[in-house]
Parts: sequence; C-alpha cells; structure tokens
Amino acid sequence: MKKILLLLAVIIYTGSAMAQMPGGMPGGMGGNGTGPGNIGHLYGKLTDADGKPVSDASVMLLRKKTDSVTKKIKEVLVKAMITKANGDFSFDELPVKGNLQLKISSSGYKAAEQTVSFMPKMEPGAAKPAAGAMPSFDKDLGNIKLTTDSKQLQDVTITSVAPPIRLSADKKIFNVEKNIMSAGGTGLDVMRNVPSVNVDIDGNVTLRNAAPQILVDGRPTTLTLDQIPADAIESVEVITNPSAKYDASGGGAGILNIVLKKNKKTGYNGNVRAGVDKRGAVNGGGDFSFRQNKFNFTAAVNVNQNKGRTTGTTERLNLLDTPQTSVNQSNYNRTTGGFLFGKFGLDYFVTNRTTLSLTGIRVHGQFNPHENIDISTDSLFNSGKISTSSNRVTAGSREFNGQGLVFGLKHIFPKEGEEITVDANLFSGRNKNNSLYTTNFLSKSGTVTNTELQKAIGSGSDKNFVIQTDYVLPFSKITKLEAGVRAAIRSRINANNNYIYNGNEYQLIPSAVSNYQNSDNVYAAYTTLSSSIKNFSYKVGLRAEHSDYTGTLTNTGEKFKNSYPVSLFPSVFLSQQLSNKQQLQLSYSRRINRPNFFQLIPFTDYTDKLNITKGNPNLVPEFTQSLELSYLKTFKGNNSFLASVYYKHTVNLITRYLTQEVDPVSGTNQLINTYINANSSYSTGAEATAQNYLTKWWDISTNVNVYNSKVNTSNVTAASQGALWSMFGKFNSNFKLPKNYAIQLTTTYQSKTNLPVNTNGGGGPPWMQSQSSSQGYILPSWGMDLAFKKSFLKNNAAAITLSISDIFKTRVSNQYSSSEYFTQTYNRLRDPQMVRLNFSYRFGKIDASLFKRKSNKGEMNATEGVQ
Repeated sequence: MKKILLLLAVIIYTGSAMAQMPGGMPGGMGGNGTGPGNIGHLYGKLTDADGKPVSDASVMLLRKKTDSVTKKIKEVLVKAMITKANGDFSFDELPVKGNLQLKISSSGYKAAEQTVSFMPKMEPGAAKPAAGAMPSFDKDLGNIKLTTDSKQLQDVTITSVAPPIRLSADKKIFNVEKNIMSAGGTGLDVMRNVPSVNVDIDGNVTLRNAAPQILVDGRPTTLTLDQIPADAIESVEVITNPSAKYDASGGGAGILNIVLKKNKKTGYNGNVRAGVDKRGAVNGGGDFSFRQNKFNFTAAVNVNQNKGRTTGTTERLNLLDTPQTSVNQSNYNRTTGGFLFGKFGLDYFVTNRTTLSLTGIRVHGQFNPHENIDISTDSLFNSGKISTSSNRVTAGSREFNGQGLVFGLKHIFPKEGEEITVDANLFSGRNKNNSLYTTNFLSKSGTVTNTELQKAIGSGSDKNFVIQTDYVLPFSKITKLEAGVRAAIRSRINANNNYIYNGNEYQLIPSAVSNYQNSDNVYAAYTTLSSSIKNFSYKVGLRAEHSDYTGTLTNTGEKFKNSYPVSLFPSVFLSQQLSNKQQLQLSYSRRINRPNFFQLIPFTDYTDKLNITKGNPNLVPEFTQSLELSYLKTFKGNNSFLASVYYKHTVNLITRYLTQEVDPVSGTNQLINTYINANSSYSTGAEATAQNYLTKWWDISTNVNVYNSKVNTSNVTAASQGALWSMFGKFNSNFKLPKNYAIQLTTTYQSKTNLPVNTNGGGGPPWMQSQSSSQGYILPSWGMDLAFKKSFLKNNAAAITLSISDIFKTRVSNQYSSSEYFTQTYNRLRDPQMVRLNFSYRFGKIDASLFKRKSNKGEMNATEGVQ
C-alpha cells in the first residue's frame, strides 16, 4: 500500500512537471536530465526516536519552478524512492542549481520536510560563506529522526563544472580534462601544460627547478609519467609545500599528484580512441565504466608506440690530461618499442556510508634503443697535432612489467565530517635489459684499425607495499582533527653483469659487476588540527618518521645497513579570506630527502664506461625548510590570479659530484659520477599564475616563475657557482571556434638557470650525466606547440585532433658544466616538430534500468528506476 501511495504521488508530481517542462522531467525518472550539472549525491537514514531504522517510508525530492503559463510557482518532482529495510535512502545525479525540498512520509509518523540548498552555509548576518567552506559532490544527511520538529541541515556547494584552478589548504588543483594538446600522448604531455611544471627534452620533470615526488591518486608509484596515458588523467594537484599529512620524503621539491578519471554516473559510458604520429607510431585505447546499485566498475586499456629520435653534440676539454685533450662527439639516438597500460577498478557500496574499492594496474613495456656516437680526440704534442677517432654503436633492448593492486575502505559516520579510510597499496615490477657496445677505432683515412666489443646484461625487480589509515574527527562545523599512521616497505633486487670480448668469447669482468639487493622501510604517524575564526582559518600539523635500510652486494657478500632516528616534521597553514573574493595564505613545512641505496653503496659501476658511477656510504639525509606566501583573487567571469613568494633552505644537500679513479677495465684514469653532501643550498622566488576568460570563445592562462638559487659546496674542493636569477614562463591560449572547432596554443620559455640537483639518474649524454648545480648551468630555450580539434556527430561524441609540438625546432637543451677536471658544452634536440593525429569517440547511456534485473517479488516500478 505504501508503494502504491508513493507511486500515485509520483504520477501527480510528474503530471505537474510535464505541464511545466516540455522536455520532460528534470533529472528524474525517464527524463533526460543527466547533463553536466546533475552530479549531486544526497543520502541519509531514517530512524525513530529510539534510533531504530524506519523502512518503507516515502522519500521525495522536489524543487520549485515557475509555470510558464500561469506564472505561478509549483513544486516539481526530481526523484522519489522508499527507504530500505535499514532505513537508508540515496539520490544520485541531482541538479546542482537552486533549492531542493526533501519530503518524508510514513504511516505512524508525522511528515518531515526540509530544504537542502547546494550553497555554502551563510553565518548569521554574514555577507559571504564561512571561511574555509569547500565544494563537495556528496552530502550525507545523517540519521533523520521522524519527530515533530525537523532539523535544518548544513548546506553544501556543488559546482557543475570544475574551475581550471582551485586553491585548497595545501595544494593547487589544475583541471586538465579539456587539454587537447595532450590527446593521444602521455602524462609528460599533460605536465607540459600545467603551470609551475617544467618538462625537459628527456622527460625529466621539475617543479620550481627541483624534481618533485610523483603520486597517482595520492599514492606512491613506480610508474613514470610516460607510462600513464594522458586520456586517463582528470586533474593534477601541485603541492609545492606539503603538509604533515603527506610523506615527508622528497626534500623541498614538492609533490605532483596525478588524479585519474573515475566514473560516478549511473548507467554506462566509455570512449575509444586511436592515433598516429608523423613517424608511423600508433596509439590507441579505450575505457568503459558503469554504475548500478551497489557497484561501480571501470576498466581502461591504452597502447602507445614509440619511434623517438634524438641528436646531440658534445665538446669537452680534459684539463688534467698531459697534454690537455679535446674531445668532440656527435650522437644519434633512435628508440623503437612501446608500452601497454591496463587498469580496472571496482567500488562496492556496502551502505550509503561504507565503500570498499579495489583497483588494479598492469603495465608492459618493451623498447629497443639504438645509439651511434662519433668521437674524435685531439692532443697537441711538441711533435705536432695527433688525433684519434672512433665510432661506438650501441644496440640494446629493455623490457619492464609492472602490476599494482590497491584496496581501499572508507566509512562515513553519521556525524557530519567524521570518517575513516584504510588504503593498502602493493606495486611490483620486473625489468631486464641487454646492450651490445661495438667500438671501432678509425685511422685518419676512416678505415677500422681495431674493434672492441662489450656486452651488458641486467635484470631486476622492485616491490613497494604501503598501508595507511586516516581518521577525521570534527569537533564542530569548523574545527576538525585528522590523524593517521603509515608504513612504506620497499625492496629491490638488481643484477647487472658486464662482459668484454677477448677474441674467443665474452668474459665477465668482476670489477664491473653491479649486483645488489636492498630494502628500506619508513614508518610514520601524523596529526593535524584545522579550524577557523570568522574569515581566518588555520591548519597545523606534526609528522614523525623513522626509517631504516639494509643492503647486500650479492657478488661479494658485503652488507650495509643504517637506521635513521625519529625525525619531526611540523607544518603550518594560515589562510585569511578577504573581501571581494580574495584569499591570502601563509605556509611552512619541514621535509627530508634520504639517500637511496644506489647512492650509498661504495661500489663503482663500470657497466657503461662513458658513464661510470659510484656510491658514497658517508651520505646523510638532507633536510629542507620551506616558507610560502600565496594570494588568490577571483574576478567576475571566473577569472583568477594566483601569486606566490617562496623560500627554501636545505642543509646537507645530496648532489652529484665528479672525481677521478682508475678504470680496472682499461687501466686509465676515468671521471667518476658520485654523490656528496653539500653544506647547504637555497632557492627563493616569486610565481604568478593567471586564468583569464577574455570572451566566450577565448581563454588564456599565464604562468611566470622568477627564482634565485645557489648550492654552497665550500666543504669540498670544487668552487661553488654564484647565485643565479632565472625565469620560467608558460602561456596557454584556447580558442572555441564556430562549427565545433577548437585551437590550443602553448608556449614555454626557460631562461639561463643552474642545473637541477637530485635528479639521481640519467638523461644526459655520455660523460655528462646531470651534475651538481655548483658545476654548470642550462642555457635559455623556448618552444611552441599547437593543436586543432574538430568535434562532430550527435552531442559531439566524436572528435579529431591534430597537434604539432616544438613547431620551430627551438626546444634545444644546451648545457655548460665545469670542474677542476674538465669544461664541457653539449646540446640535444629530441623529436622536434612532432605531428600527431588522433580520433576519439565517446558513447554511453545514463540509464540504470539497462543493468537491472526484474525482481521476483514484482517490486520493479518507476520509483526504483530513479534510485
């Protein structure tokens, strides 16, 4: 009988809605109101005075509309349902504009009614929302007691379209979904369009001239940005000054958090895409998702082929040779191969307040790098000029396989804002590689006089396990306490054997073997307290971390270990809401960067004789203190201006350093890349980001960062390079043209700047891996990218995108470095004027009934179709 009465009420309100809205009901049963603005989610639970659940109660959600004929205001039904046995009710895909009226009726109880407005709650007498009010797409109405008086619930803001820039307590959020330049590309292409972030030609990412920590959905990962498809990314969170809630590792470079897309609409949808670049490298993939009742399922697969080309030259003067020698080198690198990325996710909504989730990732990549190097060496003797030349060809293959599994639990308590989450993240990967080096020594006439063959065979594995739990306890509507614990356990195995051909067979060189295994663990706990006083808000936190590592050189049996004591990492965030949509924020944090095992082991790796490396067991962690002041102004039309000034100071900075040792293979003196703790370093600067909507069809974003940095190496013999003022700028312009055409233009500029520190890896030419910033600088460079997009078919479901990167072949990396051993300049150019053509097609139907199965009890009715 209750269901029949509810159905009658639905029919009555439906008739009223149809009379007022020719297009059908808004966002409700059978209507087509599931547009971009219908993303609200309201849910709650009905109880009696004793707290027992009230089942089979009628719950209707309505909103007021003006009748176009009578000009009178009438109530229009949005959605309706009856509560479940446990008293739960839930409404998805709600319109985000205007007020909603919730009406509850049940036999034996007095009718309850309340207004729900999707706007921040206004304090009494205030002209604007309370300080710190943030948007939310989900609203828990809590336990609603069916008594005489109904309680007005706190309001919430839901925005239909995510703004391009958002500033929260400790991060800046950039929405990148509409970035057409990165279509068919990877995460690196996305980063090239994110303010504050610089990507060099080797794919090295820097944030304010330092390498940041990369997270995916807030979790650590061993995936690199070029292994994440651009089409899977929803937004990028730039965290320049992380709070105590985040892992303290990573020094002062900050965090880049990649937020992947996740479907939240009932029904099914997806898209397929395919593309090709000018060298014939293809990319393609698709994703599919559906949500129904208690389940939300997503799956995605992407494939990217690579046919990269890089050219470069190096000029080097060896100062310690007697007599001095000059080395000139030209490089040509060609890489073929590709990678496959797969991801699935499953959410199970146990109740309105408890969600279990499971996510899996699978990555496979295989690349075949080929390098050709022409090397000439000149020496000036008393008897005249003598020169030698050689050609080295490297043919190799690299393969990696990675898989990850993430389990999550989230429970929301009836008290608004109280919640607990548990995340367990396991990611492991395996890799193998082999390279064959053929060096031909040439006569003056160019004939081969001698040939040297060298072979390197390697393999390894990497496992990461992170478990974390976080708890949020609100004391009031404006004050809350957050606390959590975290354990990160990582293990690595590496085997790299080096062979040289002795005329009959390849012979293993024991002194050039790099085989090791190690594990490092970090245990942490944190707590933060946030609150506000009128328009002033604050968030203070403290994090404690303890870490240790153990390692073994498997070929010698040598063991190494260290245990770092508990360190404390405070953070403070102060924010003041000013008049006219202005916000001022001051933040402070302390962070750590621990040396990894490869930097610590006292073993010289001669695997590549043009890039010999050695660890330093005397390294200690570096500590960075950061201070930042930010100002955000939002203008009419969603225009915004964000400005920051910052200062970072690091003690015991870990940086690369060059020394000389005897190569046991050749018996000659060779330069060795090792690591040292510099006395200190600092970086200070000012950054401004503006987002402007000039017309309905044209918007631009501008980012400029002016900074000064210096590394103090007075504790070693090398002279410190003077402090250097530098500037990095990025400009992005988007045009929406008639007939569904769009154009995006992006320009970047990097002035002369010190070399970044702590890159901890390759990316440079032979003999010149990334040096300490005390030993060189990067010359100015700029580049321009352009993309065109045409959308077509019904609802613009299909699109073709044509993009051209580095239009004028100007994105050249020129570096200069010097030490007591050498002076060197080099330049490289990678994949200039790359053209990509991509096609995409999205499909779907937001219709829950497609996945429903008829109930044996005959309870399938119109009211169920809108749940």
